[in-house]
Amino acid sequence: MRGPLVALSLFFLVNLNAQDCLLGIGGKDDEVIIQTFKLTEEQQENLKNWGAELKFRNEIYTNRLKNVLRNYPTETLENLEVRAQKHSDLLDSMEANMRLLDKRLLGLFSVEQYNLYVSLCNQIQRVPIYTNVSQNKN
Repeated sequence: MRGPLVALSLFFLVNLNAQDCLLGIGGKDDEVIIQTFKLTEEQQENLKNWGAELKFRNEIYTNRLKNVLRNYPTETLENLEVRAQKHSDLLDSMEANMRLLDKRLLGLFSVEQYNLYVSLCNQIQRVPIYTNVSQNKN
């Protein structure tokens, strides 16, 4: 009985620690991204545009989250479960958007920029977002 419990505990620990290494496009750290990876003008322009796109998308999801909190009752356990699931789904969608836009920018990285990204991710024990950068000449 103890073996399966230990294995299950390890499974959850691995999942908790195996988080994506997100750049954070559209956040407060765009300038840090530009400086750290020495982005080209084209990359900087895309970073700016995709950051605006992410903010727009997140506003939509934030409004949907507010609607879930406002419109779904909490009187019964079933209602709470439905509300929690809808809330979780919207948060997952927001994270998927962040990952998608990070992957777009990573796809424009040169091999050197991408290798730096992977190295930084490894240092903080995050899982890099994999993309094909071998054809980039930035």
